[in-house]
This record gives sequence, structure tokens and C-alpha cells, in this order.
Amino acid sequence: MKKEAFNPYLPLSVYIPDGEPHVFGDRVYVFGSHDKENGDTFCALDYEFWSAPADDLSDWSSKGINYRASQDPLYSEKMKYMYAPDCVCGSDDRYYLYYCLSGCKGQGGYSNPISVAVCDTPDGKYEYYGYVRNPDGTPLMRYACFDPAVINDGGTVRLYYGTTMPWMEHIRPRWLKNRLLAKGLDRTPEEVSLGVLGSYHVTLAEDMLTVTSAPKRIDNTISGEEYKNHAFFEGSSIRKIGERYYFIYSSANNHELCYAASLMPDGGFVYGGTIISNGDIGYKGRAPKDRVNHTGTNHGSIEKIGDDYYVFHHRLTHNSDYSRQGCAERIEILPDGSIPQVEITSCGLNGEPLKGGAYPAGICCGLTNGRMTHGSNSNKKLREPCFTSSGDERYITGITDGTQIIYKYFSLGGRCRLALTTRGGDGAFETNLGITLPVKAYPGWTKSVSEFTLKEGVYPLILTYRGRGEAELKEFELRCIDK
Repeated sequence: MKKEAFNPYLPLSVYIPDGEPHVFGDRVYVFGSHDKENGDTFCALDYEFWSAPADDLSDWSSKGINYRASQDPLYSEKMKYMYAPDCVCGSDDRYYLYYCLSGCKGQGGYSNPISVAVCDTPDGKYEYYGYVRNPDGTPLMRYACFDPAVINDGGTVRLYYGTTMPWMEHIRPRWLKNRLLAKGLDRTPEEVSLGVLGSYHVTLAEDMLTVTSAPKRIDNTISGEEYKNHAFFEGSSIRKIGERYYFIYSSANNHELCYAASLMPDGGFVYGGTIISNGDIGYKGRAPKDRVNHTGTNHGSIEKIGDDYYVFHHRLTHNSDYSRQGCAERIEILPDGSIPQVEITSCGLNGEPLKGGAYPAGICCGLTNGRMTHGSNSNKKLREPCFTSSGDERYITGITDGTQIIYKYFSLGGRCRLALTTRGGDGAFETNLGITLPVKAYPGWTKSVSEFTLKEGVYPLILTYRGRGEAELKEFELRCIDK
């Protein structure tokens, strides 16, 4: 790589969650929704697709806005947000984009068909093409048309979509019906109690619009004792690796991406486990109360890039679920097909520990005061540390006594230097590297510097604030002086 890659892998001013990674030709493309910085609803902006050379995952770029919600005939002031998309190459070598429109904060999000746009290139200017439809030309509206995922399976185009509410199985049907009506899904209480929601599979004709099979529910075919603790919620995604189909999804726990595998595309899935959690919950037994971040929605998928597999997911910022940033980690698929859970790191796509240098504070992979909460479809005024922004500045705020800021990992050794650019607070940052840097309550950004010696090795950087007031961290420098 020409330079180091780290999480988030896009510029800190860019918020692309729900990322579906695909390698087309010699580039990897990420098709995701588009949040606004410090936004107040999901997916407030039009689609902008980013890509990088498959052999240099540090070099991400975009060509600007690829598709606007206003191009869809269903667009209106009440229905103007495009949710998580996916893209597939058709038999005509054109690229087809599948998505659903929704209202503010998801209102009416189940009331529309799945829309389709088309382009000659993966990241060109897409044009509206139509909607997924039944053979008689009417829109496919069976079940909740939401979070579409597509795969070209050797010439057969398969579409997956849907959502469910597994934690509400004991809620009174009439109350649940009202909840679904707000989302735009009209179902009788009896239908709701029978579980009409879920993830569904259909196949598409060569026109990429017309369904050629009846919707078949697949999440209720997932077996495995642990599945009940990680049941499907939303975010269907599908990959085929060898002979196995991997169904990747956001679980009812909301913060994690899980998977189930099958030798069939439309059933017989066996629960495999959690691939990643944006709070590292479950990693090496970590309990929810010990989450390392403010957690919330997670959505993404896996992709082979070069010789390695990666999982793409997203994190929350601004103590909100409405300003999410894409992150990625390298994963391993074992000979038996299983995928062990990976921890969230700052190095992400780098493929190795960072070598040291000057970094923005926002590449932290852990930010906790020891009592971080879970937020979903919310923008709360929390007394929690978070990555935030003001004008063109981006930094970590809300750092109070005991707050930990975690960066993983760095290759260090010999004489080293650590510098912190901070504002506010009155105390010091203790580190796991054996040094402490003082923080004074100056109104502007100031720098604290310390030099120290380390044995050659791979280290995290863990900053723990001890003191009064609230501090903020804008950037840090960590490097080996002698190299």
C-alpha cells in the first residue's frame, strides 16, 4: 500500500454505513447508504459510492453523488431517504442497484416496493430503472420490502429482503400491528402473530425486475442452539464461497453481524456465530455491560479482496445512530467454513499493525467510560464520550475521569515519542506504555509530549483520563524516534 490504512477507512468527514463490498474487475466498491454529519435521521444524503484498487486498500476515492433519491418516481417530502442498497452485475454486464425508500427515522419504510437503478459502470451515474415486480407487472409487496441484497449465482440472480422483530414475539399483536402500520406495513393482528415478517428469497428474470419464484422465508430455516440468542433482525446479505452460501445479517442484538451457512441458497441454513460487534461484545467472552463503545445498528457483509477476506461494518458517532462510519477488519474462514469473531481495531484494512506517525483521534476502536449504552434509532444527549464535529474540526469530546480511548495496534520499539493535542480538562492521560501526559484547562488546543523507551513489539495505545472537568482530544502522534 502507498500509505497506511486505518478505521474508519474513508475520510472522517464521510459517513457511509450499511456497506456492501464487491470486487468488480481490479477495484473494490462499497455500496452503502449515506448519513449526514451530526444528522438527525438515517440516510439523509444521496448515494455516493467509494472504491479503491484491490491491491491498495488505503487509496479510497469517489466520483461524487452517483444517484439521487429524487430520481425515483416514489420520491416525496415524506418519502425521501434511500436506505441500505446492494448492487449486482447482470447478464448484460450492466450494474443494477437495489434499494428502498423510507421516511424520517424509518417511518413508512416498509410501504414501498424495492426500487432498481442501472448504470454501465459500478460507480457511474445511475438512472432509475423500475421496481421489483410480480409476473403480472404489479409491484412485489409481499412481506416487508426492506434492505435488499442481491447475488448473481452463476447466471441466476437471487434477491433477499425483509426484516423481523424477534424480540417482540410476546408483544400483544394489536400493539405490534400499530407499530408496523407506522412503518407502512399493513398486516392483521393474526398475520403478525403468525410471523409474516422475516428474510425472504426470490429469483429474478433476465430483466432484473420480474420475480420468477414465490418468496420463500429463509431465516426460519436457520438451525443451531445459539441462533435463538442471535436471531435475524434486518440487513440481509448473501455471499457464495465455494459451495457454501453465507447469509450475513444484523441480529436482534443490533450491534453485531452474524452469519449462517448452507449448501442451498434458500434454506437449510446453520447458525455459525458472530463475525463482528461494534462494541466487541462477545469477543473473548466480553459481556454487553463491558462494551467498548456506544453501540447501535450494524449492517454490512464480507468480501474476498486479493487473497484475504474482510468484513465491512459500521460504527456510531456523535452519540447518535444517524451519523455512522464504515469500518472493516480482516477475517479468517477456517477449513470447516466457520468464521471466528474478530475484534474491532484501528488498523482495519492495513493488514498489519500501524508503524507510527501522526493520526486523528477519531481512529480509536474503543471509547468508553465504563458504562456505555446501546442506542438504536436515536440521537441522545448522553453524558458519554463520543467522536463529534464542529465546523471543519473533528475530535473526541466528553472525556471525563476514567474514560479510556483505545487504539489497536502499533509496531513499536526503541526510543518513542507520544504527543497529544487536547483541549479542556484538568488532569492527565495515563497510558499503558508507562508514561503520563498532563492536561491543563486551556481554552485552545494544546500539545503534551513525552518520550520513552519500549522493547520491540506490537502494542495497543490505551489512554485513560484522570482528572476534573471534560477534556477533548483532536489528534495524537505516536512514533519511534530512532527509525
